[in-house]
Formats: sequence, structure tokens, C-alpha cells
Amino acid sequence: MGKPAKRIATYDDVLNAPPHRVAEIIEGELILSPRPAGPHSAAATALGEELGPPFKRGRGGPGGWIILDEPEVHLARNVLVPDLGGWRRETMAAIANEPYFTMRPDWVCEVLSPSTERFDRGDKMKLYAQAGVANAWLVNPLLRTLEVVRLSSGTPDQWISVGVFRDDAKVRVEPFEAFELELGVLWQDVRL
Repeated sequence: MGKPAKRIATYDDVLNAPPHRVAEIIEGELILSPRPAGPHSAAATALGEELGPPFKRGRGGPGGWIILDEPEVHLARNVLVPDLGGWRRETMAAIANEPYFTMRPDWVCEVLSPSTERFDRGDKMKLYAQAGVANAWLVNPLLRTLEVVRLSSGTPDQWISVGVFRDDAKVRVEPFEAFELELGVLWQDVRL
């Protein structure tokens, strides 16, 4: 007798998930992650605070972006929640009054935690590439690193490494190279 077929997760599973969990559907499987710990939350919040004025508001930078914390993004049958998601105004001019987004972001940032890194680096990055997300950042607040990747134009669904930056480096990296980001700000309030 064979194994019973694995049940495919539905959006009702996401809606009924415990409130202290982040619920995502990856390739038909419901993934429940713990809410972010302190270093994770501090890095994500600081990054949003740094990018918001120059890119969302146009203060000290070019503007032209919508940048959101933990947007729920539906890509085909997958439900993903990046730590930060960004849409160029040409991609999404305004935010609709809907509970989630069906338009793929132009940029995502995943803040890596020991409990989520396997999915963030693996399955989610693959799905972002398949959807055509142009840029992704992987922030590791424990190692104090920023890894920047770009979607390959020559090989579909493949990422090209732009670079890995660490500690207190000051960087100008795509798609936000018009602004110098001081990485130390992301972990200045974190004690390890």
C-alpha cells in the first residue's frame, strides 16, 4: 500500500494559521515560521527606515518606489511573505485595497534567521526568480552581512551574485545604488 497523497495547502490554511506564526505556501506546502526574533526585526526595521526616505519619499534620493514591510505576495499558487518588498512605481503605481499582492515585486529582502534560512535561500529564492523579481537582498544580522543578487538576463530563473558586504561597510548596491547604505545601522542596536 502506497503513501497517501500529500494534501495541497490552500489560502484557508494561511488564514487559519496561528497569529504568532508567519504562514506561507511554498510549492503546495504550508510553511509556518516563528515571528522574527530581535536581531531579525531590528535589521528589517532599520533597512526600511533607511530606504524609505530616499526611495519611497524622494528625500535625498530619486523616489519612485513603494517599499513595504512583510507584504503577502501571491505568485502563482505560492504565498510568500518577504521581510521587505519593493515595487517600482512603473510596476505598481498605487496600493490597491486588497489583503495581498498579486503583482510580483521588483525587489525583495529576506532577513535570514536560523529557523527560516533554508526556505529563504532555497525555495523562496527560486520562486522569486521564476516570477521575474529583478533584485534580492539577503541580510544576516547574526553574521552582519548583506548579500545582493540580480536576476540573470541570459539564464532564466538564475541569480547572479552582485556581492557580499559585511560589518560596517558603506555600500551602493542595486537597485538602490543612488543611496549610500551604511550597513552598521542595520545591527547597531543588536547585541550578540
